[in-house]
Amino acid sequence: MATADPAVVETALGPVVIAAVEQHEPTPLLADPFARHVLPRSGRFLVRLSRWSFLRRGLVRASERQAPGIWASVLCRKRFIGDVLARAAAGGVESVVVLGAGLDTLVLRSALPPGVRVYEVDLPEIVHRKRALLATVPGPATSHSTLVPIDFQAENLADVLAVHGYRAETRTVFVWEAVTQYLTEGAVRATLECMRAAPSGSHLVFTYVRQDFLDGDEFYGAEKLHRRFGGQKGLWRFGLRPERVRGLLAEYGWQEVEQMGAAQFRGRYLRPAGREAAVSEVERSVHAIR
Repeated sequence: MATADPAVVETALGPVVIAAVEQHEPTPLLADPFARHVLPRSGRFLVRLSRWSFLRRGLVRASERQAPGIWASVLCRKRFIGDVLARAAAGGVESVVVLGAGLDTLVLRSALPPGVRVYEVDLPEIVHRKRALLATVPGPATSHSTLVPIDFQAENLADVLAVHGYRAETRTVFVWEAVTQYLTEGAVRATLECMRAAPSGSHLVFTYVRQDFLDGDEFYGAEKLHRRFGGQKGLWRFGLRPERVRGLLAEYGWQEVEQMGAAQFRGRYLRPAGREAAVSEVERSVHAIR
């Protein structure tokens, strides 16, 4: 049975900390009252300290030294994914499948209709950890989701989802946030192949890391991030060039609707909120439909 790399578990915590700290901002880019509840005790303590603006600014600066623009990028991608999910739910989708769900609180903060079935998929170790943390979240919201443990190396995604009650013929929103870079190209394609069975009216929203960053051709000011995650020995193995996304999706029956990068996030989310912040160019977000 596969277990989560400690560095991968750490990356599951980081975005949740960012979301939780953001709730102390006067105009938060992301509304997420649940994030602090799914953090371990040390993370909750850090979030409490961030109520003071000078400490909050210090956390952001520390993050920016590692990866310029990553703080706002995480918040914007989560906001974008939430917006896509909200529109899809209003349009009558029947299921939501979150691949590599980690500790994210998307399902908790989304006002999904009662009839929508939700499946959050990840490695058994992370699923076990999330189940324990969700038990501390106040309110009945956690009943909305089925947590699905999977050994990605040995088990078939479609088979595992079916065992847990997912029906492939239902109109589905697939959420694939901050996952593809950890996979091989073969694993990415196998996952897209699994999604091919989704009917018309389904949605896919995912993120990817730019290929030129992984190759070391362009660092976008994030040399430290590249040294940690990129290169031949890094955790990040799969990337795309923006102009190749449409073609890849089309091979599996998906049509690209929108692709979001730093400029688009600034225009849609930061400027209307009166926020000035760098947004990373390393990662992009995509919405596609069938």
